[in-house]
Amino acid sequence: MSQHRRRPPAQKVKHRRVIVAGAFAGTVALGVGLGFWASGDESGPVGAERTQQPSDARSGLTPGASRKPSPTPTPTRSYALSQAPKTIPAVRSHTAARGPGWRPVRGERVVVGDADLADEGRLIAGELGLTYAGEKDDVRAGDVRLALNDDEGADPESYAMTVRGGRVNISGPADSGVFYGTRTLKQEVRGGGTAPEGVVRDEPAKQVRGFMLDIARKPFTAAWIEDRVREMGDLKFNELGLHFSDDQGFRIASDSHPEIVSKDHLTKAEVTKIVELAESRHITVVPEIDSPGHLGAVINAHPDLQLRNTQGVASRGAVDISKPAAAEIVDDLLNEYADLFPGGQWNLGGDEYQALTVSSPAASYPQLATAAREAYGSGGTVADLTTGWLNDRADTVRAHDRTMRAWNDGFFAGTSVSAAKDLRVGYWTGKEIGARQPVEYLSAGRKVVNYNDEFLYYVLGEPNTFVYPTGQRIYEQWTPLVVRGTQAVSSKYDGQILGGSFAVWCDLANSQTQAQVAAGIRLPLRATVQKLWDPGRPAQSWTQFKALADKLG
Repeated sequence: MSQHRRRPPAQKVKHRRVIVAGAFAGTVALGVGLGFWASGDESGPVGAERTQQPSDARSGLTPGASRKPSPTPTPTRSYALSQAPKTIPAVRSHTAARGPGWRPVRGERVVVGDADLADEGRLIAGELGLTYAGEKDDVRAGDVRLALNDDEGADPESYAMTVRGGRVNISGPADSGVFYGTRTLKQEVRGGGTAPEGVVRDEPAKQVRGFMLDIARKPFTAAWIEDRVREMGDLKFNELGLHFSDDQGFRIASDSHPEIVSKDHLTKAEVTKIVELAESRHITVVPEIDSPGHLGAVINAHPDLQLRNTQGVASRGAVDISKPAAAEIVDDLLNEYADLFPGGQWNLGGDEYQALTVSSPAASYPQLATAAREAYGSGGTVADLTTGWLNDRADTVRAHDRTMRAWNDGFFAGTSVSAAKDLRVGYWTGKEIGARQPVEYLSAGRKVVNYNDEFLYYVLGEPNTFVYPTGQRIYEQWTPLVVRGTQAVSSKYDGQILGGSFAVWCDLANSQTQAQVAAGIRLPLRATVQKLWDPGRPAQSWTQFKALADKLG
């Protein structure tokens, strides 16, 4: 959430495994060899220096035509050891080899070893100007072959890519990993024209690599969002958060409550197209209907639900959670949008409820205090009631088999009611009243998604001391362990920090155009995903990284 707000459709991971044909298996197994001379096939021992004529296809001869023997045979050209591909994020491992590498030639094939990889095959074929040939067992010069492997214990987002003998083989335990291999291949070709010889073995350090967009305060067009999805896919992001309900607007069409929808909104058909495009890039769309605060657009149509204190003063964006009708309308919306967003993740919000920002919530809002005592006994508090609200909304979403998160200031200390154990923490700030350090959530066993507002918050108009984050600062100073401020938590919690998300909040919506937002977040997005894919010290300097980003586009 932004200071001013005080401030996997499911990811396509198929589990079918195949063992590819012997010729391909041999290709992958031998792909780690070093020191061979240029060759059009993969025969001969690994590392052997050998001489071979070009294949018929490369020489221009009719297949099967004989060649006249040369009276003085000459060796084929030898090559220096290849260098690791230059990509964003950088690959984790590359085994160098000698050879010319691979570059796309129009008419050559993309083939798959499993029908489940058809989408990935068609996409990379179209991007590189190749022909998608479907499932094939034969081997041809220039082939790009995609296959699922039988490594049951591997990260489903991992992959191996072997460039050898004028061909490319990409394999992984699931289609998501194979897709990321095709993104590496695409960047290699875009950056240098040629995929370097050798073997890439790659996988992400963090399972959550997200970008969150506030479309409630500032409407973004469907086309703009689709462009970001394509950009995210090429960078190996896997989550798109959409915050589409707030005080300033409700931006997606609703059948259950059309009266709350803002004039400028996305249709359900537009959202479905976004979700399907995201799924094709292995990106899960994570919706957020924030409550019980940030419901101003709902309150505009239902003013009787607004929270008011003893003097009758309205609390901006807050519904009166002592009223059953408030829960009913939010549950209607949660149930409705579960069908529109079939991905496995959901953000419940839960932050900045105005009743808890005053010195004495019970005195200011006696109706909430009464409801708390009725629900939880004589010791029940407004914080208990608010936690109960969050748990009830979690029950609604859990029925749709979703994994849920809520903002860290929606979790309260010292309450008799605890937030549901399966709620993950979206940690964004340490500036709220009663702020708690990240270690309090981590030591309690909570899993955390890092939204650190010191590094990862792009707040339009820079209100409340925010400044636009720079890619350089993220690249040089931030890691997923830096959850709050600039200090890292202990590495013993690394496994509980699932990843992170760069966030655009539109507090002062007219401060930038859509085009300016896209330009402003370009380098920060690339720096963020680099540190989520590999949080270690980058091999490249920032100057080199920026130059690479400019080269890759």
